[in-house]
Amino acid sequence: MSLKVPKAQNLQLFKDGYKHLQGLEDAVLRNIQAVAELSDLVRTSFGPNGRNKLVINHIGKLFVTSDAATIIREIEIVHPAAKLLVMASQAQESEMGDSTNTVMILAGEMLKKAEHLLIMGLHPSEIIKGYELASAKALAELETLSTSSLPSPPTKAALAAALKPAIASKQYGYEDQLAGLVAEAALTVMPANPKNFNVDNVRVVKIMGGSLSGSAVVRGMVFGREPEGVVKQIKKGKVAVFTCPLDTAQTETKGTVLIKSADEMLNFTSGEEKHLEKIFQEIADSGVKVIIAGTSVGELAMHYLNRMGIAVVKVLSKFDLRRLCRVVNATPLARVGAPTPEEAGFVDVFETIEIGGDRVTVLRQVVEGDEDYEPAAAGDFRGERTRTATIVLRGATQNRLDDLERAVDDGVNVIKALLKDARLVPGAGATEIELSRRVDAYGSGLKGLAQHGVRRWAQALEAIPRTLAENALGGAEGNEVVSRLWAKHENAGGEAWGVDVEAETDGTLSAVEHEILDSLAAKQWAIKLATEAATSVLSVDSIIMSRPAGGPKVPQQAGNWDED
Repeated sequence: MSLKVPKAQNLQLFKDGYKHLQGLEDAVLRNIQAVAELSDLVRTSFGPNGRNKLVINHIGKLFVTSDAATIIREIEIVHPAAKLLVMASQAQESEMGDSTNTVMILAGEMLKKAEHLLIMGLHPSEIIKGYELASAKALAELETLSTSSLPSPPTKAALAAALKPAIASKQYGYEDQLAGLVAEAALTVMPANPKNFNVDNVRVVKIMGGSLSGSAVVRGMVFGREPEGVVKQIKKGKVAVFTCPLDTAQTETKGTVLIKSADEMLNFTSGEEKHLEKIFQEIADSGVKVIIAGTSVGELAMHYLNRMGIAVVKVLSKFDLRRLCRVVNATPLARVGAPTPEEAGFVDVFETIEIGGDRVTVLRQVVEGDEDYEPAAAGDFRGERTRTATIVLRGATQNRLDDLERAVDDGVNVIKALLKDARLVPGAGATEIELSRRVDAYGSGLKGLAQHGVRRWAQALEAIPRTLAENALGGAEGNEVVSRLWAKHENAGGEAWGVDVEAETDGTLSAVEHEILDSLAAKQWAIKLATEAATSVLSVDSIIMSRPAGGPKVPQQAGNWDED
């Protein structure tokens, strides 16, 4: 008989306060539950009929939006598994700028389907293997579903048509107007090689009042403030950009000056004034007609600038100042003085206009064909300027304007994605149903336990058309519409049937006929990232959390500060 080795009692592996959860019940299923809850939170905001969420962040700022990227950015999620899902959707936002909600819904649904298999006794590694096989098959099949592509070079009509589905999912009913504005702005800044299109060259300026129909595209930059001085309009002028204060020099340390007579007093102030006047006279003599100030402008400096007929506008945002330097081809100066010819920029039209009672400053670029176009004179140094366009949005409230800006931002990102990969696939959930059908058929032909993972992955894709139908037509209709779509996709040539959110007939329509087309690249990334997020959560078998460090919490900065 062998001797029994006594076990050490009260074995302590971690410090006091550690949490250690492991096993199927405590770790895997709890993680799935957390991810499913987050997925359900944003699911009701999906599609044209998605509901808005009212989010108040940690500094009390109010957001009313159905944009999933904004919702998850502003709510502070602490659950580690849910954070994995948030990271996947943020990766989609940075890569494509759209379809963040698709990633959340797909990953959440994949994990819900995996939960049934885990309870039935399948090992997580078998499910992960099945999910990876299904993802590879879906991505291969997706390549064959492209029905059309963006023409090269792109036209305004083609761009607007490709943008409408993405914008309609945020601003249903206003997609025609917004798609037209975004397409016009994008074509204004389109470089010779469309693949070099830069989203930063399309700006948005929000002016409260009026309605969306009052919005317009301006070729150039618009600032929501008046110039500082009396000069409000300049045509064809050199531009100097200063990042330092335009004022009399301040010493680093305080000093005391002893003045004994009135003459000394007058000489003391007039010396400063003459020095400042000399500096601004040099700037005026160099041909500068417009000064962009990054910080403050002193009263005395303003007096001389008005006298010399130089327009001054303050741009306090560092991001806007950098963008403006590209637009006018100027070098920002950290010293007050006349710029060299290489440091000075050039602007065609600098003017102040009124938009809905607000006075705004416009720096406009003139191109051939405009009324006020004049060819460059000999020796006219203009340099290589960046084309830019500003969409001036009008709306009744600040929240409304913010939401319109988010829709425009999505639209510009969709254009960038389409200029890299011009292929389009049927939208309205048609692509997802077709992929689900094909992956399910592929799973049925497999042997081994991985086939269950493949088939559950295929079922998870149905969540996209079902959610579209539920949000538009009510909860009960979702399953009926999905079953009708399955029937139509089983027939030859039925790949383009998707959800009709207006339910004019039976809740289904041909996405190609109604021009509801999505970017193929955005779908590819959404499938990849959702599968990766789901398999990452499934591969976790224990959670080890240390006790939070003591002391007061470090205050977080707002995410939308202009730090860049």
